[in-house]
Amino acid sequence: MPPTPTPTPSRTALVAGASGLVGSRVLHLLLEDPAYARVTVLARRELPLAHKKLEQRVASFDRLAQIADFPRVHDVFCCLGTTMKQAGSPDAFRKVDCTYVVELARVAVRHRASQFLVVTALGADPRSRILYSRVKGEMEEAVRRLQFEGIQIFRPSLLVGTRVESRPAERVAGLLSPLVAWAFVGPLARYRPIRADAVARAMVRVAREAPPGAHVYESDHIRRLAARS
Repeated sequence: MPPTPTPTPSRTALVAGASGLVGSRVLHLLLEDPAYARVTVLARRELPLAHKKLEQRVASFDRLAQIADFPRVHDVFCCLGTTMKQAGSPDAFRKVDCTYVVELARVAVRHRASQFLVVTALGADPRSRILYSRVKGEMEEAVRRLQFEGIQIFRPSLLVGTRVESRPAERVAGLLSPLVAWAFVGPLARYRPIRADAVARAMVRVAREAPPGAHVYESDHIRRLAARS
């Protein structure tokens, strides 16, 4: 029986937040995925990484709309995010987790990107009393109003993985997760800490399938998608 021919790479992608916990894993998967011919990283500084499919674009997220030659891609993976402690103030947190994300989506849709995939958080709700959840919800609401063919919203619970910077809560969650996983069953499965690798695998799988319309994936669904990747 003749070997199955390798598919010709046909998709292109842009990754924002490629130095972060989920974004770095998304970037690695895309570079190794035969479906993608080109992957562009949009970042404030160049990453110490080289690959034949990789294009790096250094840009200020305060001036995204001013990028004259914004790359034309099929899929935009937005993994931008910070914490209140890192940001230093509620306004600075909102700028990264909402303003930058929404502006990226607006610029991408103007340049005819087909699909926007974004990492938010479990509990995202524009009416939440909790600032973190409210900002994430406001961002989701704004992105949903844009005219992409597909909008994929990933709401993981507490992320587990190795970061460059230290986040004590995530470190503790990573240590305890195997010990308490049995307690997060049924309706509670959505609250179980989830590995960043699983979120990245689910995002790339959904990107390849490109379901039209707006979809939300919470942690239990993300795990099932990752397991099938």
